Amino acid sequence: MMYTIIDIETTGQGNKITEISIFKYDGDRVIDEFTSLVNPESYIPDYITALTGIDNYMVADAPTFKDVADNILSITKDCIFVAHNVNFDYNIIRSEFKAIGVDFNRRKLCTIRLARKLIPGHPSYSLGKLCTSLDIIIEDRHRARGDAKATVTLFKQILDCENSEQVISEFLKKSSKEATLPPHLPSTVFNSIPNAPGIYYFKNKKGKIIYVGKAKDLKKRVLGHFYDKSDKELTLCRETADIDYELSGGELIALLMEDAAIKQHYPEYNVASKRNPKVYGIFTYEDRDGVIHLAYNTLQNTVAPFITFYNITNCRTFLEKLCMQFELCPKYCHLQEGVAYCNHYKIHTCHGICKNEESVDTYNQRVHEALEYTNSNTLNKVIKQPGRHAEEQAFIQIQNGVYLGYGFIDIAEQIANLESLETYLIPQKDNVDVQKVLRKYIM
Repeated sequence: MMYTIIDIETTGQGNKITEISIFKYDGDRVIDEFTSLVNPESYIPDYITALTGIDNYMVADAPTFKDVADNILSITKDCIFVAHNVNFDYNIIRSEFKAIGVDFNRRKLCTIRLARKLIPGHPSYSLGKLCTSLDIIIEDRHRARGDAKATVTLFKQILDCENSEQVISEFLKKSSKEATLPPHLPSTVFNSIPNAPGIYYFKNKKGKIIYVGKAKDLKKRVLGHFYDKSDKELTLCRETADIDYELSGGELIALLMEDAAIKQHYPEYNVASKRNPKVYGIFTYEDRDGVIHLAYNTLQNTVAPFITFYNITNCRTFLEKLCMQFELCPKYCHLQEGVAYCNHYKIHTCHGICKNEESVDTYNQRVHEALEYTNSNTLNKVIKQPGRHAEEQAFIQIQNGVYLGYGFIDIAEQIANLESLETYLIPQKDNVDVQKVLRKYIM
């Protein structure tokens, strides 16, 4: 087999290539080399210059990626793409090719994953620390040629290991995920993740949770992170060394579990919205004629709302349904403003309260029925959900409008009343985000 051992330097944010070095290796010796600075056609930040020594002046007259694309295609043709954390280098190079309309596909091997398999027991598999442990000298660290040359030496040691040929063959199989998984994540961890609903935790080498997500299919969703080429995903995957998961039974409980886990652990890669969602409340008041009105406004301008919503469309839609179901007046539900009497284009159920054709007491009675209906359907509710396996069912409990939590029950258990659920309830904290998730399930 023929290999190309590759290293690149980039601008950091945006990941445009500033330098590339490729050694063509036949398994015994280097037979060709291509190394070049690359003009990224974008700014190189000072912190990158401090790390690599490459600044904007150095690359000003360097060829662009398009200028060196043919060299890269030629030297890597019919070769296996090898790099330390191969997905990083490979995805960035492939992205650069895509930008100029070229499809770049090569089989690939990761020297981090290979070293973990064939040279186990080292405290760190970063290039610098691993090379120090193996007495490999790196000349010009954090420059493409220096790092690529050291990776060649590392790869030679890997090839010299017992069973290396078998391991490499396994890694290169199309069914293998070895070239796709993050460099520090053992394949056994990924393989143990089920194709079932739940939440997952990405952890770094220190065991700290750095990302929490939910999924209807855990394995499929986790794998999706590894195929994502965005800067955030590349960085997240580079730091991921372990993955834990919890089964939920269904998507709704997974959403609730995800919210609780994010608020408990504050993972750095879960970017919470900086904008507080605008909340709307529906409330009642009595006018000087004794007619009870239903009205809505932003929560901060609402006194004692009996129900809240997170966008004005859902708020009005609910009010329209209530108005039609209980034959209320659109004018007194504030679905029409500035009119003498109602003439709503969609709602024609008014009995004439706005024209003095119905008594106030009769009208108000229907308003009270609407309020009681709303309370009974939103304030106290048990939402049944699928369990984590065939012999189990799940539930979500809401009491007095407050989310209490969720639980799992064996289907053989007999639940006679709400008090019986307390044994199985996993208590959770209520919050605005949870209410937003639950709203469409409790209406």
